[in-house]
Amino acid sequence: MKKYCTVIRVLAHTQVGKMKGLKQKKAHLMEVQVNGGDTAAKVDFAYSFFEKNIPVDAVFQKDEMIDIIGVTKGKGYEGVVTRWGVTRLPRKTHRGLRKVACIGAWHPARVSFTVARAGQNGYHHRTEMNKKVYKLGKAAQESHTAVTEYDRTEKDITPMGGFPHYGVVKEDYLMIKGCCVGPKKRVVTLRQSLLKQTSRLAMEEIKLKFIDTSSKFGHGHFQTTDEKSKFYGRVKA
Repeated sequence: MKKYCTVIRVLAHTQVGKMKGLKQKKAHLMEVQVNGGDTAAKVDFAYSFFEKNIPVDAVFQKDEMIDIIGVTKGKGYEGVVTRWGVTRLPRKTHRGLRKVACIGAWHPARVSFTVARAGQNGYHHRTEMNKKVYKLGKAAQESHTAVTEYDRTEKDITPMGGFPHYGVVKEDYLMIKGCCVGPKKRVVTLRQSLLKQTSRLAMEEIKLKFIDTSSKFGHGHFQTTDEKSKFYGRVKA
């Protein structure tokens, strides 16, 4: 490899065994290219990571911008109004109103790809760019808690009752600004931004003041179980 190869790639896999309640046993495989240095240095670098864990803080840092690649929630077969947002026809329209009225001219004698049609919606591969990393938590360390400089309440990052349809966060985690593609427990790929970030938003240093750990089922009122027990007092078992 050191003599003949110019591009070095490594195979990396996830550790699905760490996620309880996941029916999948087979790990996700991904091919990652090694950049920087000559070929010999790349090969030595790749060898040094064989059969080793790559922690999240070895790749990403707080306050930097990252991209998220994943597959969106599947919606199944849906019509043109839901799928493409076309206008509904008037109420008295013959043979349905949630349709495209004209799908094109007689000639060319085929339907153009630009015309809205019914079909599969969701379960699409998408890349969301420029998500800011607000916090990076390491397992069994103070960074794993939801304690901030302004809120010194002893509490874990997991909200009361756990994250809906996920559970308790036990491993390292990233807190990012905004939404994340796909449903709960679906695998996502994180990568560093491909462009050099120079905007004020990208360079801004974030200081978290409060992390809400109230229950995400219903209307959560309490940040910790102690706070809840103090409010309600002794209740019947």
